[in-house]
Amino acid sequence: MPVSPILERQTTYPFVRLNEAARRVRERGLEVIDLGMGDPREPTDPKIRQALVDGLRDRMGYPAAVGLPELREAIAAWAERRFDVRLDPHAQIVPTLGSKEAIFSFALAVADTAGARDTVAYTDPGYPVYERGALFAQARTLALPLREEHGFLPDLDAIDGETWARLAVFWVNYPNNPTGATAPLSFYERLAALAREHGFVLASDEAYTELWFDESPASALQVGDLTNVAVFNTLSKRSSMTGYRSGFVAGDPALVAALQAFRPTVGTAPQEFVQRASVVAWGDEAHVAETRERYGRKRRLFLDCFERVGIRVAGSRATMYLWVEVPGGASSEAFAERLLEHGVLVAPGSYLGAAGEGYVRVALVPSEEECARAVEILEDAL
Repeated sequence: MPVSPILERQTTYPFVRLNEAARRVRERGLEVIDLGMGDPREPTDPKIRQALVDGLRDRMGYPAAVGLPELREAIAAWAERRFDVRLDPHAQIVPTLGSKEAIFSFALAVADTAGARDTVAYTDPGYPVYERGALFAQARTLALPLREEHGFLPDLDAIDGETWARLAVFWVNYPNNPTGATAPLSFYERLAALAREHGFVLASDEAYTELWFDESPASALQVGDLTNVAVFNTLSKRSSMTGYRSGFVAGDPALVAALQAFRPTVGTAPQEFVQRASVVAWGDEAHVAETRERYGRKRRLFLDCFERVGIRVAGSRATMYLWVEVPGGASSEAFAERLLEHGVLVAPGSYLGAAGEGYVRVALVPSEEECARAVEILEDAL
């Protein structure tokens, strides 16, 4: 059977490997507390669930790729409340089926792989989909390491002129998965200026902007001139709606117009009843504040635990993750395997990129009771 050589070259998706490892331990009769996958287990707010039900009709036609006007308006209203940015809901916003599919397909829509704009840059460690989407678009890929000494920001000064000239897309993700770092507005402003100067797209994955602890993070939407800027966000983390698959892309009207032309081809508009629920989700902040408080309590449990056992947390400013330094010079995979033998699953940093070696990612997604139990296990194991 013919198979794409790009697909054949792909390794097993990192989180599939995590699930397989956890399954093997569970088959031995040991309970596993999963701190590896970043899939929120918080309940979706009842108002959102009811809006989903109310959005069902006897017959549901194909959803339009541009999305419901009410949803685009709700997203624009949220962006203005949250970031003090006014977006044209018709020209600057397109709803998406979550953010993963939009991220994966973005290079297909904007890269010129047969011409001068053939390179997609992304940060390492990070979400594997930036690279995989670029590879399937047959673009050149450039991994930019995130180092702790640089605040887990890419070193823009280390990029040469030829690379800037070849860039089609520069992916950033702040608050960052997996390091928990945030980016100052000045970083976005500089990168947006470089995007205008060199003609590439600043693509900002902002799935975690609403999960913060001390100070709300900035957005690339705040740079002023949104030329060549595309911001991706989702309800998955903000509103614990991973299964609903609802997000958006916003920014440069020319980019949004290109996506509106491209996306009907791939048929990835959210179902109308999901869009109706999303209108309610973007319009409400109370459930988001409650979610932040729960993550804050779970975060404190682990920060206190790691401090007691002498393990350093390298990053935890935002997101649902802690980025934890592996003790004693062990590899990230060996340390994760050691914890899994005790029933606690974490993600080895190396699964998220070469620059992630030396760390593990702890996802604060189980219940508070499960997190408290994981802390007890960790204190015995470490």
